[in-house]
Amino acid sequence: MSKRVGVEVSIACADAVGLCDVDVVAAYPITPQTHIVEHLSELVAEGHLDAEFVPVESEHSAMSACIGSAAAGARTFTSTSSQGYALMSEICYIASSLRLPMVMAVANRAISAPISIWNDHADLMFARDVGWIQLIGEYGQEVVDLIPIAFRIGEDKRVLLPVQVNLDGFTLSHVIEPIIMPEKAEIQKFLPPYKPQLRLDPENPVTMGPVGMPEVYTEARKAQDEALNNSKAVIQEVFDEFGKQFGRQYKLVETYKTEDAETIIFSMGSISQTAMSAVDHMRSQGKKVGVVRLRVFRPFPAKELFDAIKGAKNLVILDRVTAFNGGEISAPVALEIKSVLFDRKHHPKVGNFLVGLGGRDVTVQNFEEMVEKVAAAKDGELGPYQFINVRE
Repeated sequence: MSKRVGVEVSIACADAVGLCDVDVVAAYPITPQTHIVEHLSELVAEGHLDAEFVPVESEHSAMSACIGSAAAGARTFTSTSSQGYALMSEICYIASSLRLPMVMAVANRAISAPISIWNDHADLMFARDVGWIQLIGEYGQEVVDLIPIAFRIGEDKRVLLPVQVNLDGFTLSHVIEPIIMPEKAEIQKFLPPYKPQLRLDPENPVTMGPVGMPEVYTEARKAQDEALNNSKAVIQEVFDEFGKQFGRQYKLVETYKTEDAETIIFSMGSISQTAMSAVDHMRSQGKKVGVVRLRVFRPFPAKELFDAIKGAKNLVILDRVTAFNGGEISAPVALEIKSVLFDRKHHPKVGNFLVGLGGRDVTVQNFEEMVEKVAAAKDGELGPYQFINVRE
């Protein structure tokens, strides 16, 4: 029988990886993800997890080792953050292009400079076009659940793609929360033994990642694009199967008090908890406000997102990353949502706010301020984006 226990989310994430019977963990430490791979090394050293733990010399090497193990048919895991992800990113493109299922936890952290070990979504955003499926956890239970879900999705023969599970650094990774840890038998029922579809085999030699001449490169990229696009249906199918077995249901796009909402706040990650508290407070004052959160950022669930926000008059879109585009267009998340709205000819008033950069707190009062700004603004007054909670 599963029990609810108080545990640091990073440790619980590592325990969830252990329950998935991984074969190889390639790891390099970087704050704030270090506790994840550190605990996995303990599980291996103490005999609780029968796996190869490969301590490498850099994140670049970690992903290289992961590609080798996944190509050989091993269930593979790693974890990283921020600058480590930046160093790793060259090889991450190869993992997705070779269609190698593996799972990586990303403890989201700001990108230097200045050096910051605190949370925002700079690493999540620069990796959005690397070709990986991107799942997002809001609190500890979701991170634990998303680990076996990620393996199940990536290893599905209809998908065969690497999957990352994003969790906010420190504000989530280092917090102790009450978490229901599944039993090993429950996970084994949900996640069958890994049967690789593509692998290096001396008895049946193949070549992976050869030079792609102009005559084949476009077709290879198109096949990869179709695989990511088609994975959306599989992701929801796996969410539904997980919900049926464990009683915790996930969706590509999740909503909170949006049925009659005139203003919708759009958020991702642990900040959504504060957004929902702000909505409760504003609802008590008679304001029709709701929250829409993305569980999946890649593949981008455009239709599901539009269905969730199509009745709103005002949108408050949070970007937890700096735009760096010359100030003429919105930041990444708002840009994607505006594209969805434009294609479907629905044009609510949109306010794009850059918040929580480098770990700065975003309060209930900040959410109220953003909602009021959008509601009171006339057409054209909001501009492409605004920074919120900036010290004078």
